[in-house]
Amino acid sequence: MEVMLTSVLAALLLAGPGVRACQGAEGRADSVQTSPGQTAKPARKPPQVAPATRITMDGSEQMFATLCALHAAGFEADVSAAALHPMRARLREVLLAQHGTAVDAVRAFYKQHELADPGATLSPYIWFALVTGPPPGFVPALPREEIPPEALALEGFPEILANYYNEQNIGALWRSEQPAYEREIEQLHDPVAQLVLQAKAYVRAIENPADPRTFSIIVEPLVGRRTNLRNYGDHYAIVLSGMGKFPTDQIRHAFLHFLLDPMPESHVELLGPELPLLDVAARAPGLAPELKDDLTGFFTECFVRAAELRLRGLAPSELAAALDENDAEGYVLVRPLVGGLAKYEKSEPSLKDYFPDLVRGIDTKAEQQRLQTVRFASPQPASEGEAEILRAKRKLPGTLPDDPEALAELTEGERLIAAKQPRGAEHSFHSVLAKYPDQPRARYGLALAALLEGDAAGARQLLGALVEGEHKATGDALVLAWAHVYLGRIDEDNGETAEALNQYRAALAVEGAPEQALAAAKRDLQKAESRAGRAKP
Repeated sequence: MEVMLTSVLAALLLAGPGVRACQGAEGRADSVQTSPGQTAKPARKPPQVAPATRITMDGSEQMFATLCALHAAGFEADVSAAALHPMRARLREVLLAQHGTAVDAVRAFYKQHELADPGATLSPYIWFALVTGPPPGFVPALPREEIPPEALALEGFPEILANYYNEQNIGALWRSEQPAYEREIEQLHDPVAQLVLQAKAYVRAIENPADPRTFSIIVEPLVGRRTNLRNYGDHYAIVLSGMGKFPTDQIRHAFLHFLLDPMPESHVELLGPELPLLDVAARAPGLAPELKDDLTGFFTECFVRAAELRLRGLAPSELAAALDENDAEGYVLVRPLVGGLAKYEKSEPSLKDYFPDLVRGIDTKAEQQRLQTVRFASPQPASEGEAEILRAKRKLPGTLPDDPEALAELTEGERLIAAKQPRGAEHSFHSVLAKYPDQPRARYGLALAALLEGDAAGARQLLGALVEGEHKATGDALVLAWAHVYLGRIDEDNGETAEALNQYRAALAVEGAPEQALAAAKRDLQKAESRAGRAKP
């Protein structure tokens, strides 16, 4: 029963935001036959009708089959049944008693890949189940180059799992357990929906059906008490057991990453002035190692933590303690971002539109001076949920120089363009080009400055070189897409409608183009096509 969480958002908006504390139900196990040969299929409730959404909650047959194989192989067989979800305890006995050629192969494969830590043993199988295709074939759903390395480590497992699935009739077992899954999903639905509503209301997010990004909550009692958080490309997933206390903090953290990650990634050039703060933070023993040389990832994590603190509505003393703790761990941008978010809350734009102002509001020099008195704490063991957050490392795009001074000049140039001061912006962009002659964002900035000064011919020359000339913005989707859009607008002003249509279509074809550029290209294309249609005799 896939649940489309958006189905309750309108009603909750009318009732007002808020997060209700909720305990996950322990789910009574039905007395159903679970032998591998069972074929009876209980009636399943029809899916809830809801608008299309990128946020879903459901079970996963791939995840179920993978964990059945693990339990049949002996995963956590020594854990007391009293500590397990009732369904997991019941099924574990059935799975451990299985026998057959395919079961033997599963057990041999598991022994070859078993690690001392159960969580580390489980992790690659979670990755595998998230990116593999449906049974009975379990063919990977992604190209090999897009499959996470953890899943690739299970070379040969899809064939072994497919044989096990068929030999032990896991499909019938999955169908027989659907009532138990539906009860767990029903218990989780309201608290998850309220959490989603609160976060979306805070960022003032508007659903975009064309956005390929997805956020999936997979309910799987066989996973145990761990909350497994994963991000692969545009897809975010949480695997919950449905047992015990509802993991509000972990789900909110993951969902805020889903909402907020694109903002720093779309404005990497704005982050340059914060590099000195990352240099300071990198000395903190408690800062996640993968963030110490990753400006965008570091900023994003601090951004998410700051939004969490604002959403939690802490008392002043609690907020002060939380900010001190983040500083001590090395997340030193949380404090200024919390202050910036307080100003955002009093403004009208969405957080996406306000983001450039949020970044520019950070006083880097003042923060550097403040951090001279901050003492970093010794590293503490990560919580189980935090340890499960595996995120791809983010670096500055290849077209941006890893040079704080050049990044600061690019940021200043962009600010002056926004302030409609083209002469000052030109000075900043030329300063960058003096060191990096092929820097596409500086050349793009000069084109915008030319447009502000009414020099369409000069702008066209600069933009043309970015899309097909010697300075083509290969590797910088933002510049490439917007260059096509502005070229299309210049062509339209010159009465060259056919050329303009080609430019807008080229913008839409740029892989990885930012959402705003795609929206502008689509809008301009539709208007140009409409005008061209009216012009025909």
